[in-house]
Amino acid sequence: MIRVVVADDQALLRGSFRVLVDSEPDLGVVGEAATGAEAVTVATEQRPDVVLMDVRMPEMDGIEATRRIKDISRVLVVTMFDLDAYVYDALRAGASGFLLKDTPPADLLAAIRVVASGEALLAPTVTRRLIEEFTRTPVTPRVKGLDGITERERDVLTLIARGLSNGEIAAYLQVSLATVKTHITRLLAKLEARDRAQLVIAAYESGLVSAAG
Repeated sequence: MIRVVVADDQALLRGSFRVLVDSEPDLGVVGEAATGAEAVTVATEQRPDVVLMDVRMPEMDGIEATRRIKDISRVLVVTMFDLDAYVYDALRAGASGFLLKDTPPADLLAAIRVVASGEALLAPTVTRRLIEEFTRTPVTPRVKGLDGITERERDVLTLIARGLSNGEIAAYLQVSLATVKTHITRLLAKLEARDRAQLVIAAYESGLVSAAG
């Protein structure tokens, strides 16, 4: 059973998410929160596998709440807004995925399972949004350099940052899917990254990939 906490300041949406999640045999809601502070409290108490996190909430926003619970639970940010820095801020805070509230129900359920399995939900459209944010507001790098990675690992990281899937990376580099997965596993360890989303952040903040390129 994948245990889920729903954090949203709108009671109707929380109820809708609960009904949707509880309708699946392998998913279950174990708590709700109407504010960012409540989300932190509930996540700390329940230690769910996934927190569905709204961005705009009273007392504490979803970005700060994500930052505080990223080491407890995996966070899937679900918001109405995609036209500003939320994508970048959410991923940098430690979120493992980012979806809009108009995402089809089946896609939301699939996203919960993907994030719970330890993967990141980072579609090419989200990666493009991340690039746009770097273009607007360059930031001071916070990650260590890439001196410890191999040339092929550098190639894989570059392609990840450009939004390619594992299958697309394998085809581009003409290697097997298993080889790509091995490179990604090594990158995660060497860069101390939790998931694919954090690898994208690392690629940009290290200067390996620029917003212009």
